[in-house]
Amino acid sequence: MEDKGVKVLVVDDEPQNRTLIKLFCKRWGYDVVEAQDGEEALEMIEEVKPDVILMDAMMPRMDGFTATKTIKSNPQTEFIPVIMVTALDAREDRLKGIEAGADDFLTKPIDMEELRLRLRNTIKIKKYHDLLRNYNEELEKEVKKKTEELREAYIDTLYRLSKAAEYKDPETGNHIKRIAHYSKEIALSMGMDRDFAEKIFYASPMHDIGKVGIPEKNLLKEGPLTLEEWEVMKRHTIIGARILEGSKAPVIQMAKDIALCHHERWDGSGYPQGLKGEEIPISARIVSLADVYDALRSKRPYKPPLTHEEAYRIILHGDERTKREHFDPEVLDTFEKIHSKLDEIYEELKD
Repeated sequence: MEDKGVKVLVVDDEPQNRTLIKLFCKRWGYDVVEAQDGEEALEMIEEVKPDVILMDAMMPRMDGFTATKTIKSNPQTEFIPVIMVTALDAREDRLKGIEAGADDFLTKPIDMEELRLRLRNTIKIKKYHDLLRNYNEELEKEVKKKTEELREAYIDTLYRLSKAAEYKDPETGNHIKRIAHYSKEIALSMGMDRDFAEKIFYASPMHDIGKVGIPEKNLLKEGPLTLEEWEVMKRHTIIGARILEGSKAPVIQMAKDIALCHHERWDGSGYPQGLKGEEIPISARIVSLADVYDALRSKRPYKPPLTHEEAYRIILHGDERTKREHFDPEVLDTFEKIHSKLDEIYEELKD
């Protein structure tokens, strides 16, 4: 007995030929299913799932060449080996069979011992192919699983790094989550691609990571800062950039730009470098507005929280501290169009 459980599909328009082949194949331990032409064979393949097909070349309705070509052009069936049965010394049939994708050939009248050996060898090769294909599929699944685990660990590390600053910073709770959602929403509404939007989602929470290097007396002071204290406070941008510099990861590179530049202003009045206009990275320009919006909405030691309508008015029209000229006009226009979405994010994630 050769291979118990292996399924052979015999395709031949002559019933006596199918019966003879079936008799021998069963004797060798194979399961046999039959089709009387190529068209019927194609209808059966998905349900039957044969391990090998014995395909007669010349048949009515659909010949073996057309059926074989169809089988080999379908990704779901292309790996099923096809042994084509042709007339003795029919060179043209063999060439047509090779062109159609046949894996092997038998000539009529069929020598049953040759059929036995060709079936055995073909099935052995298919088993190796199946093993390799299954191994590759399992390997691909495992790689995807490990990649996703690494991605989750990476994202979790970024989030926890962002949270580190909160232990000294009064901006606690869901502040960094809101900044991430605001920034992504603005980026998508500006027409940025998904890759940029994903990066800014994970990079923006690190905008104030540099505050770990600022004394608590400055961060927690309820009254106005002295000039000296303000100069110390402004250094959180440089400290944050130094913490994040040197990484090859695109998200960390963007986070470094944001940490350094999210207090720069479009009109050049910001810090630490006094950059102006498009000198400021677009990621930092987006986070700048998101951060101001959240600061206005949130309670601070020096101010009560404002309503969405109040924050919206101040950003668009300015007050004694915030000016319209501080923001990239395109980012500002986008905020004006989608401001209600930022309000929804705040309400969903408010402390």
